[in-house]
Order: sequence, then C-alpha cells, then structure tokens
Amino acid sequence: MKAKAHFFLCSIGFGVLLASALTTNAVLADDLQQIFDLAAKNDPEIRQARARYNASHTVLDQGRSFLLPTINATASTSRDTTGVASAPAGGRLQEHSFGAGFNSKGYGINLRQALVNFQAWYAFQSARKGDQSAALTLAQSEQQLILKVATAYFNVLRSKANLTSLMTEEEASKQVLEQTRQRFEVGLVAITDVYDSQANADLVSVNRLVEENNLSQRMEALEAITGQAHMDISELAADFPIAPVDPATPDEWVQLAQDNNIAIKIAELDLGARQDDAKAAKAAMYPTVELGMNYNWNQSANPFSFFPALASERSSVVLNLTIPLFAGGLNRSRMHQAYYTRDASEEALLKSRRDNTQNTRNAYRSVETDVKAVQARAQAVVSTQSALEATQVGAEVGTRNIVDVVLAQRLLFQAQRDHANARFTYVIDTLTLKQAAGVLSPQDVIDLNQWLRQ
Repeated sequence: MKAKAHFFLCSIGFGVLLASALTTNAVLADDLQQIFDLAAKNDPEIRQARARYNASHTVLDQGRSFLLPTINATASTSRDTTGVASAPAGGRLQEHSFGAGFNSKGYGINLRQALVNFQAWYAFQSARKGDQSAALTLAQSEQQLILKVATAYFNVLRSKANLTSLMTEEEASKQVLEQTRQRFEVGLVAITDVYDSQANADLVSVNRLVEENNLSQRMEALEAITGQAHMDISELAADFPIAPVDPATPDEWVQLAQDNNIAIKIAELDLGARQDDAKAAKAAMYPTVELGMNYNWNQSANPFSFFPALASERSSVVLNLTIPLFAGGLNRSRMHQAYYTRDASEEALLKSRRDNTQNTRNAYRSVETDVKAVQARAQAVVSTQSALEATQVGAEVGTRNIVDVVLAQRLLFQAQRDHANARFTYVIDTLTLKQAAGVLSPQDVIDLNQWLRQ
C-alpha cells in the first residue's frame, strides 16, 4: 500500500521535473518586456496606426494654410512676328514671307492674405481637434498592443502549463494501466478494470495531442506580433500576488474610466470637431475680407514703334470684400448636413460612455471573481490530492476499485490545470480592466515583468 501511494506521488513529482525541462532556460528565455519591445517595432497593426497618425497630422497643416498668406511669382517672355502671303485669285498659296517682330518679357509678385474668413477659421479648429484625436487613436493602439502582447504571452504559458500537466497525467495513467494489467493477471481485479484504465490512458493521450496543437498555434500567434519565433519564454512566478484591485469599488473604476478612457476622449474630440464643421458650414454664407498686394514689371521691343523699347512697372494694394448672395442652395445644404453629422456624434459620445460604463463594471467583476477563483482552485488542488491518496488506500484494502483511483487522479490533474489557468486569467482580466479605465501603460508591462522568472 505504501509503495502504491509512493508511486502516485512520484508520478506527480515527475510532472514538476518535466515542467522544468519544458520551460526553463536561463539564457534563451524571452520575457514579457523583451517581447513587447519587439512588438512595438514589428507589429503590423501598430506600424499601421503610426502611419495613419502621420497622415492625419498633415491635415492640420492643410487647415492652417487657409489662414496664412499665399505668395506667387510669375514670369513670362514672348516673341511676335509679322508676315505676308500672296496667291492668285481662287488659287493656292504661292508665297509667303515674315518680317521683323517684337519681343516682350515681364515678371510679377502677388500676395493674398485673408483678414476675415470665419469658414477657414472654424475648419482649422476642426482640424486641430482631428489631430488631437489622431494622437489619441495612436495611444489607444498602443494600449491595445500591450493587452494583445500580454494575452498572447500568457496564452502560451497557459498551454505550456496544460501540456506539462497532461504529459504528467499521461505518464501516470500508463503506470496505472500497467499495474492494473499485472493485478488482473494474478486475479486481483476484473478485466473491466483493465478496460477502464486503457480508456483513461487513451483519453489523456488525445488531450495531450490537442494541447500540443494549441501550444503551436499560440506560439505562432505570438510570433505574428513580434516577427520572430520565441521557443522559450519566462514563467510566471509561483508567488505572484493574486489580490483585489485598487480602487476597491466598481463605481470608482467607472469614474476613473469616464475621466481617462481613450475611446471616450476620442468621441469627445470628434463631437467638438463636428461642431466646428457645423460652424464652418454656416460661415460659408458670411462675408470674407481679403488683402491683396501686387507688383508687375514688363518690357517690350517693337521695331515698328517710335519707341523701340518700352518698360513699365505697376504695384497695387487691394482690399476685397466678398458677400455670398446665392449658390443654388449648396451652402445651406452643406450646413444642414453638418448639423446632422454633429447630432450623430453626440449620440456616438453618449453610446461610448454607456458602453464603457458597462465594460468597466464587467471587467471589475471579472477580476473580483478571478481572485476568489484562484483561491478556490488552490484549495481544490489540496482537496483532490487528499482524495486521491485516500482512494489509493481504499483500493489497496479492497474498499475502492481502479475506476475510483482513475477518477480521483483525473480530478487532481484537472484541478492543477484549473488553478494555473485561473492565475493567467486573473493577469489578463486585470490588464483589461486597466484598459477600460484608460490607465493601462507600458509601466504595467515593466511591473508584470518583474514577476517572471527564467
């Protein structure tokens, strides 16, 4: 009996050693910080977000250009000639000749500056808010990258932990099968016990194959983010703290989210931009005032003139007042369109705030549940360990059969996997809550990385 119990405990101990062989490499293991740095440089989505921000930033310069002066320079030169042609009456052209002509050249400089143009001003204000929104969109993409990298990273660890547990369980199930066969040969158990042991061993082997495939897929998902393979990554420390988040109430997190969530800030800026667009559309019906300054110089040479070479220059200052009177209803139609677009942005902001409130509360409850789940899963491991040992003793004295042992063993390994998965889920849900609140930052990667071990 003691030897049998010792075997099962050794099987579990073998799993611990196997886990170390699968996951420990002090030299080559990549940690979360290293992988995040690679992702920040190589992830196609974050590079796309930066390119879109750069493109959006140019719109601000375009809007500012309508408020700044425009300066143009012109230059010209020409040569004119005169000629005569003769032909018989009703006939074709017989001869032609060209005589001396005259030359001309000139240059000019023109300046235009808008003095009163409300449409251009409000359009510029809209562009400024659009530029701020583009910057926030990039920051949002960076937050999403943190969560994406962390999710991919800990999903790999999740599969590695599951695979380690399943490999250990597979080895233990084979040992149980072998012992059951030996006991059957001496008449201590029925053939049905052998079949049950065989079925359990086959099932564990299938689960191990499935998890191997899951691990491969998750490692490829991580590779797709960084652009390179990560054969070994650092493990989460066993003493990683699983504790309630701060602030401690969902209402505090909701308020934090309403003040900091990037999606809400983007919606607020979008509404402000649409309000400026509406003002700009209305201002298209307002008068505009423009200052113009011109300078022109010209010279011409005409051999047929008493003055063969003439030069002139001209400068002027012009103040233009333009009053829109009628544009076929175009300006009014654009104004109404802008008003409707503004109204749609108001509803989008309201929806963003409501959705964020719901998402933040759900994320908080998930973390709150995770803390309790990790504690319960840890206790389940202890309980199932004790149950397995008791079942093994019962099997030795004949009060329990091999089916009971197999079931108890399966429950223990499943409890171990559930506990490991609960820890990884807590990490991801905590980051998700911070993202909903708008406070997720690269510092969270640094803090989390300190709890990883080679």
